[in-house]
Amino acid sequence: MIPASLSAALGALGLAPVCHVHAPLRTVEDAHAIWDGLAGAQVKNLFIKDAGRQYWLVVVPGDPRMDTKALAPLIGSKRISFGSADDLRAILGVEPGSVTPLAMMNDARRQVRLVIHAPLMRADRLLVHPLVNTATLEMAPGDLARFLDAHDVAPALVDLSAAFLAA
Repeated sequence: MIPASLSAALGALGLAPVCHVHAPLRTVEDAHAIWDGLAGAQVKNLFIKDAGRQYWLVVVPGDPRMDTKALAPLIGSKRISFGSADDLRAILGVEPGSVTPLAMMNDARRQVRLVIHAPLMRADRLLVHPLVNTATLEMAPGDLARFLDAHDVAPALVDLSAAFLAA
């Protein structure tokens, strides 16, 4: 189920993404059990910070593991680490495992820089959480861009392939 705040924000823009309700997804493996049967690019979302307490939400394809040392300069940092669950809750208003670019609507103080792996925005559909990990939305990348723009979020579209680790 889509939380009321997100449902209202989507509705105000005339967006009605397909919603799939399911058991909680806690890992990429859990997601595959559901997402492999859906049409859309699977994504994972990395909530990270650097020593200067700059936060990023980095949206990448669901499968490749990431080399955070290689990722840091691609997003404009020297050294990064994962943000804490407490910071995630306080800043983006979501629980670990429910991270989504849609949570940028909750970043009232604009503490987070959103970076999206550029090729994802050329997919037919993206599979994203609707602020909870018990549902998945199928969204057109253009609809995601429209949603972010309506919330004054301008994502950096960057090819992050250089930070993907070989399987």
